[in-house]
Amino acid sequence: METIKMISKKYILVAIGVALLVMAEPADAQKKVLVKKIVHPLDLRDVKVDDAFWAPKLKTSSTVTVYDVLDKLEGKYDPDRQDIIDEKQKWGRTRNAFLNFDMVAQGQSKTNKHDGPPWYDGLVYETIRGAADLLILNPDPKLEQKLDAYIKRIAAAQAASPDGYLNTYTTLTYPEKRWGLNGGEDRWQHDVYNAGMLVEAAVHYHNATKKTELLKVAVKLTNLMAGFMGPAPKQNVVPGHAGPEEAVLKLYQLFKNNPKLKAQLGVPVNKQAYLALAKYWIDVRGHYQMADANSKRKTDGAYNQDHMPVTEQKTIEGHAVRATLLATAVTAMAMETDNAAYAKTANNYWDNMIGKRLFITGGQGAIHEDEKFGPDYFLPENAYGETCASIGSGFFSQQMNELEADGKYMDEFERVAYNNLLSGVSISGDHYYYENPLLANGHKRWNWHSCPCCPPMILKMFSALPGYIYGQDGKAVYVNLFVGSEASLKVNGTEVLVKQSTGYPWKGNSKIELRTATTKAIPVKIRIPGWAQGKENPFDLYYSKTTGSVSLKVNGKAVPVKVDKGYVTITRQWKKGDAITLDLPMAPRLVTSNEAVASVKGKTTIAAGPMIYGFEDLDNPGVKGYSIKSDVKMQVSYNPSLLNGINTISGQATNKDGQTVNFTAIPFYALGNRTPGAPYQVWMPEK
Repeated sequence: METIKMISKKYILVAIGVALLVMAEPADAQKKVLVKKIVHPLDLRDVKVDDAFWAPKLKTSSTVTVYDVLDKLEGKYDPDRQDIIDEKQKWGRTRNAFLNFDMVAQGQSKTNKHDGPPWYDGLVYETIRGAADLLILNPDPKLEQKLDAYIKRIAAAQAASPDGYLNTYTTLTYPEKRWGLNGGEDRWQHDVYNAGMLVEAAVHYHNATKKTELLKVAVKLTNLMAGFMGPAPKQNVVPGHAGPEEAVLKLYQLFKNNPKLKAQLGVPVNKQAYLALAKYWIDVRGHYQMADANSKRKTDGAYNQDHMPVTEQKTIEGHAVRATLLATAVTAMAMETDNAAYAKTANNYWDNMIGKRLFITGGQGAIHEDEKFGPDYFLPENAYGETCASIGSGFFSQQMNELEADGKYMDEFERVAYNNLLSGVSISGDHYYYENPLLANGHKRWNWHSCPCCPPMILKMFSALPGYIYGQDGKAVYVNLFVGSEASLKVNGTEVLVKQSTGYPWKGNSKIELRTATTKAIPVKIRIPGWAQGKENPFDLYYSKTTGSVSLKVNGKAVPVKVDKGYVTITRQWKKGDAITLDLPMAPRLVTSNEAVASVKGKTTIAAGPMIYGFEDLDNPGVKGYSIKSDVKMQVSYNPSLLNGINTISGQATNKDGQTVNFTAIPFYALGNRTPGAPYQVWMPEK
């Protein structure tokens, strides 16, 4: 047995190693480089959405989807659904996530009675986060009461553990393997991920309601992690699934921005420890061998972005959800800590993801095994395209817009929002896709799933989206999304009112009215999408030829369309009645891929505005044998009675027998809503 002196000496040496290697930054990062949040999105309370396209979808999220997800997490299924029966058999129980909290609260441990997969706690928390934001957009006392009841059960479960630990799977299965140590595996247990999602839920729920019960739970759990994880003599632990990094950063920012909140909780708060913990989880990746040999954590290598130090990573690798959530956290941390090395890594991730690994619909993740990114330009039509991964990439792109103030990032956020996000949930709001392939036969949305991770992520993105419509940098107003809405924001200390009405995404017209009491001129930056300028992808992964041009006017007078970093800037003193009118070219366009994308070489697809279109066998019998000409003439028609109102695109194709046939294309997100499992495709051979 080692003496205390020997142990102390060993820990000092390891600590020095961690300080020198883990926390070190590349030499070029030591230069003073300003890395700050430039574009600030708006508080959800400051935006009111009144949009023909998005308002009904947000209402469905608030009145259907959030209740559907919570009910199913409680195990309320249709007893006649065979797929649900099969899932019950797979996990052996009724799969009520909240029973797990109740069993832990009762003092049960090591019973092997855990209900559902290990990450079920995290899905509960993520749903609470999405629901919290929906409460801001659409106050609902019934939903708030439902959430409060869940939170009491969660708090009771934590109260059963003297030190504040909470992960029901580990407690009920093998409590000696906390955090994936002592022979455990956090990749499977999701201890740290679940904890992070609890923290994020608590921050959002406090923001929505000002209630503190869940926040107290989160603080106790974060205190435990901050005291246990970190440079030696603490334990070398990173999340088995990224996400907690940004969540704990949000907790730090909550107390940083609300210093009086600490006194309301009645539990210790150390915000600097929370920042250090979140930063440690980023910095220690790739350094899994630096811990004491007796407690060395396992590593999953590139699968969990642990194959090399984060600041040395040039490409985005591994499990696509983990990778995009880590990238989002690295971007957020770059802005919080003024760290140029993080900013450089974030740019490396984004450039590689968008320039070489992006599906035309915004999907991410090419390989079913490990749900991971493939090599550059490997983009098969039947690939995974997990809903959660595309949402992760959407959050990442939005964070990059905050960091870089470049419209190209919101172009890619928009690609996700109008395509892969909406595809992930049925128009009815209660059936879901885990995968979103571009070529499928028999692919059906499910009522529920053995791994129902996507519905909570869908709620998180839907509820966050209104805050991204506009932004400000202290000097200018940013119009990032074309969504009918009203917003109030402050620029140079002066309140600015913005009202937008639009026909988007079916039409290209938007009217933006501004009003302010100041006599100062205020710049307004209007995003001009790349596709509207003939630039389908910022790195030419995809190509298209836009028909028509962008028109921009102020009070009816034409304004030159001079685009800088994705925006046109209009500066003037804004008065009541002033209006900007924007017209984007929305005629259908054919999109082709870079020659390096072998899977769709010689093929084309149709886009109009931000939307990608697909061909369903239901409208196009034998569509698998169709081909279209590069000069095909296409017509657009709005059908208000089809799929809650959509644009359809029609034209002529050639079938496998060489005959001319008519085709009908519908938005990608609408596929599979009429006849579940109907064959469809997005890419079509081009003659």
